Amino acid sequence: MTSPVLHPTRSRRPTPLQNLLTDSLTIFWGDWLELRSRIIQVAASGLISPLIYIVAFGLGLGSTMPKPAIGANYLEFILPGMVALSSMVISFGGTTFSICGDRLFSKTFEELMLVPVHPLALHLGKMLAGILRGLLTAGSVILVAILFTGKLWSFLNPLFLLLLVLNCAVFAGMGVIVGLNVKSLESVGIYNNFVIVPMSFLGATFFNPATLPLALKIVVYLLPLTYTTIGLRAAAYLPLSQFPWYSIPILLGVAIVLAGIGAYQFSHQQD
Repeated sequence: MTSPVLHPTRSRRPTPLQNLLTDSLTIFWGDWLELRSRIIQVAASGLISPLIYIVAFGLGLGSTMPKPAIGANYLEFILPGMVALSSMVISFGGTTFSICGDRLFSKTFEELMLVPVHPLALHLGKMLAGILRGLLTAGSVILVAILFTGKLWSFLNPLFLLLLVLNCAVFAGMGVIVGLNVKSLESVGIYNNFVIVPMSFLGATFFNPATLPLALKIVVYLLPLTYTTIGLRAAAYLPLSQFPWYSIPILLGVAIVLAGIGAYQFSHQQD
């Protein structure tokens, strides 16, 4: 009686998507090893400006403001905007300065470019590190918001957190692109002054964009921060039936477009 032929088990090769995910996490891990020693510093770095706005506008000016359409008072109205603002600033700035520093000062960026991974994985890995930076700082602002309002679920529900992650992804992706293109730290300041600072005030953080004249409304709704702010505000205070669901695909679409641009930049980087 002949024994059956035993076929050796074939090892399954990882799919391209699995390779992309693994490579992205590898790039992210390199940034995490550097970031983990500065967690408290990163979490607190973007907290000062939102605290000033909360005290000056929410507690000071807000006491003279009429009751807003969303939230019990003006302080509650601006708190989701402060979360969006802090996550934007740190996701963008931290990512930009990290890449810019590697390129222009430590000169370690050339080693990164020699890593045999897909350019999209390079972008996603750096973007993930930017998302983490933004979430750390936003977490500090969320803690302040909970202390001021006592509303835990309003700022920690899944819809609120999803929008926050998407916002971090958008501005971390933007930070990757800027970090790959700037020639000096002064150039980073120009992007910050002409893009981030105006968006901080025009991104619906302090006002309801629905009340604006048509011309200004068009400008405001061209800014990705606007969709984050109105989405976070609705996720915190409004029922699901009134949530602006369009904000999620818009933010996701912007993040995907930026990822494509970032991957192209990495594949053509000359540093």
